[in-house]
Amino acid sequence: MAVDFIGGTTAEQQTTAVQQSTLGQEEFLRILLTQLQYQDPLKPLDNQQFIAQMAQFTSLAQTSEMNDRIDTLLTIQAATQSIGLIGKTVEIQTAANTAVGTVTSLAFSEGQPSLTIRTSEGELRTGIRLSQVNVVR
Repeated sequence: MAVDFIGGTTAEQQTTAVQQSTLGQEEFLRILLTQLQYQDPLKPLDNQQFIAQMAQFTSLAQTSEMNDRIDTLLTIQAATQSIGLIGKTVEIQTAANTAVGTVTSLAFSEGQPSLTIRTSEGELRTGIRLSQVNVVR
């Protein structure tokens, strides 16, 4: 689940970068099974190496579970952070320009906070993501 932070990157972008640079559970199992399948029958896999590989697999599974929990924590943090913005004056960056306004309401769409802002000109802007907020006053 992607979580936007104020003026930052999404957790999904950070998680994708980490996933691309690490070995996943499926890949690890595929390598282990291939190794067992093609090992020399006269020289079987050393017990210590096998136990070390199984320990790595267990560690990988625990790390994956911890990443899932961190994603949940980041989602909760984004919700808490966005609730605290109600009534605050914020500066937002849109495709066209920068605007200043007061956060009037908050909605959640697909688990993501979406702000409604009343600008100093009286215009009501909806669907503002946390990543569009530059400054909170």
